[in-house]
Amino acid sequence: MWKEFKAFAVKGNVIDLAIGVIIGGAFSKIVSSLVNDIIMPIVGVLLGGVNLTSLQLTYGKATVLYGQFIQTILDFFIVAFSIFMVIKLITKFKRKKEEEIVEEKAPSIDAKEELLMEIRDLLKKDHVRQEEN
Repeated sequence: MWKEFKAFAVKGNVIDLAIGVIIGGAFSKIVSSLVNDIIMPIVGVLLGGVNLTSLQLTYGKATVLYGQFIQTILDFFIVAFSIFMVIKLITKFKRKKEEEIVEEKAPSIDAKEELLMEIRDLLKKDHVRQEEN
């Protein structure tokens, strides 16, 4: 059983996942600080000095912290948007690199080959027209 666990834990996907979770946790702290320390004070000023995290509704002995809930939803959207932008940026760089590789692999066509291809295409068109008549 130990050998199986060791083989599982050493696989690349598990290690990649662990690294992703660790980086995601650190990234979440950065985004939470961005939201709490920069964005929410600005939102509070725009809303007339209202602090969203202090918004609450009391019903009997129960207190509903809906401001905290709004804060958490805002955190989620900012984290999701940030991750989307990072992935989009990484994908853009990967795509550029793949295009460069494809361009390098594409064979160059000289003038003679291009002329032969044009003649071939014209002959195909002429052959199709003769079959239609």
